[in-house]
Amino acid sequence: MKKIISVLIVIAAVAWSAWQVWFKAASPGEEETVVVTDVPVHVGRITRATVRAYVIAYGTIEPEPAGDGRPAASARLAPAVPGIIAEVTCFEGQRVEKGTVLFRLDGSAADLAVAFAEKNLERQKKLLEVEGASQKAVQESEQQLAAARAQQEFLAVRAPLAGTIVRINVTAGAAVDLTTVLAEEIDLDRLVASAGVPSAEVAALRTSQDVEILAETSATPITGSLAFIAAQVDARTGTVRVRAAIPAGAGLRPGQVVTLRIVTDERRNRLVAPAESIVRDAEAGPVIAVVEGDRSVQKSVRVGLRDGDLIEVEADGLREGSIVVMAGAYGLPKETKIRVLDR
Repeated sequence: MKKIISVLIVIAAVAWSAWQVWFKAASPGEEETVVVTDVPVHVGRITRATVRAYVIAYGTIEPEPAGDGRPAASARLAPAVPGIIAEVTCFEGQRVEKGTVLFRLDGSAADLAVAFAEKNLERQKKLLEVEGASQKAVQESEQQLAAARAQQEFLAVRAPLAGTIVRINVTAGAAVDLTTVLAEEIDLDRLVASAGVPSAEVAALRTSQDVEILAETSATPITGSLAFIAAQVDARTGTVRVRAAIPAGAGLRPGQVVTLRIVTDERRNRLVAPAESIVRDAEAGPVIAVVEGDRSVQKSVRVGLRDGDLIEVEADGLREGSIVVMAGAYGLPKETKIRVLDR
């Protein structure tokens, strides 16, 4: 009897469990719990700005070469006659005017030649008064004196231009000849930035275009203008030589390595977005996630020039001040709940 009762209890328990499962599945008023997630993101804003397109090149600061009727902005000084340096009258870093005497060669022999020519001329003039010499002899003596004085003048080495002495290569007592470079002078107010531009990018260049010149030690670019574009391509490098004029007093020095950003296009007062906010969808192309309340909604966007961290944008409903998703934009659904981390 006890065995029969135990079997009945087990059957009743199984039946109860089956009924519970069936009733729960059949209840139309109950739904599964939907888990709603919010995606943490960083945001930025749509603003207005001027954007530019650039051709980038790398080069060095150099003295301006001769051209357009202007002499070169640099010179290497050499003596007009061989001799011994008697005096150095300049120093490195000195600013000098054109014609300033920088070196003097020993003039002992030249002084003697002038003294001899002066006495000879005086003697010929006295002989002419007593008809002891001809007018021709006097003229020849005058020419000899002029030549001796010119030779004496050649002993002074003068600055060929107004500029700064950047190097001195000799000292007093040195023997020099016509090939000796005594010093180097540069007009630091006439400098250019010289660089090679890849030949494929030269078509966008025009003289007088603005050039932003950025030195390694400076965070603020100096604005110059494109002054020269070479007519041929360097076969070794595949580049075309360009030069940008630098404003006087810019503080750059010959030999400095610089970056040139040549402005080839400029668009003012354009809507711009942080470049990080633009992502590329396989179907829709460039898209941007615009924040609307606690959700982000993707919009197809037309992009234009990129200038640093900003990119020109245009889209229906996009306006200045619109908030857009930056970090976290990649992989967002077309519409989703978000949690802004920047607030």
